[in-house]
Amino acid sequence: MKRLFLILALLALALPVAAQDMGGCMIEPPESSATVNMIGWTYPIIDFYASELEACNDVDNIDVNTQLLDSGSAHDQLRLALGAGGTSPYDIIMVTEGDVESYVHEGWMMPLNDLVDKYQEAYNISDISGLEDMTVDGILYGLPMELNTRHLFYRPDLLEKHGVDVPETWDDVIDACGVLSAEDSIVIPFTIQLHAGWAWRSEFGNMLLGFGGKPLNDDNTPAFNSDEGVTALEKLVEIVDACMGEEGLTYSIDDSQIGIATGELAMAFTWASRAASMDDPDFSDYVGGIDFAPAPRATEDGLYASTGGTGAGLGIPANIDDDPDLVFQIIMEAMDTESQVRGSAVGVISRSEVAAEADARYLEAVFETIRGGVVGSEVPAIGAVLNPVLGQWLPQIMLGEMSAAELLDAAADAYTAEATAQGFIES
Repeated sequence: MKRLFLILALLALALPVAAQDMGGCMIEPPESSATVNMIGWTYPIIDFYASELEACNDVDNIDVNTQLLDSGSAHDQLRLALGAGGTSPYDIIMVTEGDVESYVHEGWMMPLNDLVDKYQEAYNISDISGLEDMTVDGILYGLPMELNTRHLFYRPDLLEKHGVDVPETWDDVIDACGVLSAEDSIVIPFTIQLHAGWAWRSEFGNMLLGFGGKPLNDDNTPAFNSDEGVTALEKLVEIVDACMGEEGLTYSIDDSQIGIATGELAMAFTWASRAASMDDPDFSDYVGGIDFAPAPRATEDGLYASTGGTGAGLGIPANIDDDPDLVFQIIMEAMDTESQVRGSAVGVISRSEVAAEADARYLEAVFETIRGGVVGSEVPAIGAVLNPVLGQWLPQIMLGEMSAAELLDAAADAYTAEATAQGFIES
């Protein structure tokens, strides 16, 4: 149902875009001054939304401050702030689907159902795709800003020069790297993001699903240390050895975006949210010269090895000093129809009526990946326990001290102990 919901939203027949407002922030000024702080991580469409949030600074008695860091730093700072207890220093937080599952388990997020009901008519909130991605046990905790997936970025001129077909599988990527490594004009043939523990966990999760595996069994016991899991982890190591090396292991999402735009990379597997910048002359040296393809498959007849859905959303911490009603209105002003019409120039926005109007070269690869890609799980134990455990264990594969099977078995033992302690597995 989840994938069907996304497909219907993304491929909706062209609908007239409602003139929801005349632009700007239309909130009634509060009686007393309010300072609203937001934290997230930077990439083009999030930078756009930050500016939309700050548009409410034009309203008397409202001061909106946005802080955008790199993804790893933002997550670290968020967990420290929310886990410290007391009043949250942030009123608006940027969250992924996995973040919502984890933060809700910790008791860090405010339910939004009542506010959605109150402002449904004013902001046509039901038109926003992906609300189910930020819902836990029937309660909504975040509002999706964008849809996202990972897919292939590539330089067609270099592939043509070296007689390389556009890769369709991960083995094709590895073979292409063997040829492209002889190209003097590039630094690294190809990157995926393996610069941090959470990045290893994310890439492993996609590869595991691509090979037909699953993270957990129905009773929350580990399933990732299966034959499919071993094959997935071994494939990631093979990609590192063939395409990336030690330098490629340091490439963050930002580094890959910059690398493909400046000619350092011939190919990259990264987020659709970074694709619009490839045609931005202020950012890219190869405007019109970067093409896009769906995510590689793990097997020739398998699904695309990438999940798709809500890329990021905005939520409200459970313990804020400011009026949640005002904070919610500020969020909705930044995500209204008029804002998303303009935001569609830099990313895959979340309103279906706007998605029908959007036109960008990379969207075909995005929609194809979402339609034909693997589907992740919404099991709470994944966000609360499994993701942190895998983030700690998976990078150790590059130390060469354990085989893939040994490492995954050790991670499974660590996960089982923690999941049992937290009540996800019956003792």
